[in-house]
Amino acid sequence: MRKIDAPRLLALVSRLRDEGLDGVSSSQLIDRTGAGAMTVKRLLTRLWASGELIREGQARATRYRLPGPMRVSAPAPPYKATPRQPRWSAAAQALRDELAKPLAARAPVTYRRELVEGYRPNESALLPAALAHELAELGRMQGQQPAGTYARKVLEPLLIDLSWSSSRLEGNRYSRLDTEALFERGLAGGDSDAVMLLNHKNAIEFMVDAVPEQGLALGIVRNLHAVLMQDLLPDSGALGSIRSKVVHIHGTVYFPSQVPSLLSEMLDRILDTARRIKNPIEAAFFLWVHIAYLQPFEDGNKRTSRLAANIPLMLYNQAPLAFLDVDKGDYAEAMIGVYERQDVALAVDLFDWTYRRSCAKYAVVLEAMGAPDPVRLRYRESLNEAMGLIVRDRRTFADAIRLLQLDEQGAPGFAPLLRDELGKLAPHNCARYRLTMRTTEAWIDAGRPA
Repeated sequence: MRKIDAPRLLALVSRLRDEGLDGVSSSQLIDRTGAGAMTVKRLLTRLWASGELIREGQARATRYRLPGPMRVSAPAPPYKATPRQPRWSAAAQALRDELAKPLAARAPVTYRRELVEGYRPNESALLPAALAHELAELGRMQGQQPAGTYARKVLEPLLIDLSWSSSRLEGNRYSRLDTEALFERGLAGGDSDAVMLLNHKNAIEFMVDAVPEQGLALGIVRNLHAVLMQDLLPDSGALGSIRSKVVHIHGTVYFPSQVPSLLSEMLDRILDTARRIKNPIEAAFFLWVHIAYLQPFEDGNKRTSRLAANIPLMLYNQAPLAFLDVDKGDYAEAMIGVYERQDVALAVDLFDWTYRRSCAKYAVVLEAMGAPDPVRLRYRESLNEAMGLIVRDRRTFADAIRLLQLDEQGAPGFAPLLRDELGKLAPHNCARYRLTMRTTEAWIDAGRPA
């Protein structure tokens, strides 16, 4: 959970009013800040009592707004999204009309490899060039930071946001609050929906750890699929493997290729092409669309494409793509538009809208975190090593300090920082130190030996 105080919460309400939301719910503010529900509701009550916020409605319809008239911002260009839902372009609406026809009236189609082979990185484009540039500027983290820094800094809310949003698009029944509780416990209890959510969490942690070192590699994507689908496929040999089984997609006349050699070849081509795209937003969109279109795995292709789209964003320190608030029907239509018509009009509008929401969410998260602690930044990698030695390898605190040569004389301030972090370590926050939940729980159960 992130910390939030009354001035920052008030500033967020003001910013949301400028975006067009003159009246926000407590759940919207909880989602935007990543703070605890009780903390946000307590601060809202305090701001209402002091007259700094106006409260309207009751129960779930309760909304909070600033006193005085709403400030009206300049209208967005036609292709941009409104804050509340995607704004469909004329091309997207025309595609929706085509897809509204009965299945029997739509001609069956199969995979077309020339859509990848005819794409020339940095010459061709799926997104309008101006939009790709604007989103790249909007989502860029300030300053020169190592790859993956943005994702690591917002990791805790990202685990909830992306896991829950992506799983919900697959029909998962868990609420956001249920997801948070599940991640606190870390146990699925035989529930396949819980397994799906925990697999997403593990896959995101895997990406944050592995992508900065290995980049957009085939092994990363195949392992991503393996983690996402663990215990969800009857044959564990299918995890991360190019499929040899026939795949049928409900609600479409698209029939993916059933040739394993072609699937393997085209997945390589997709990744190689994406690696050469300089704009990380275009690269993210390219991966999202083409991995889902290819359907290289037995199941879990769309969820793999959603997470894989974050790889270029991590490498370039862009805000992550969490698919916040995306409607399941809109998502399905966007994908079917690609499958059947090789038309990305719906996908472009949906991507534009949801990525702007991600940028806004994580900008607030970063702002709420305040300026980074210079001591913590200086010892960032040393903390990772020391935590691993103590928690994973069960070395003593003194051993870790000695082995890493980080005593008070050579590394002033490190020892107390390490001891403080060991005291705060829990299964729900262990990924930042590249520790698994199981390892962390075992260390805690042993009495936190240090």
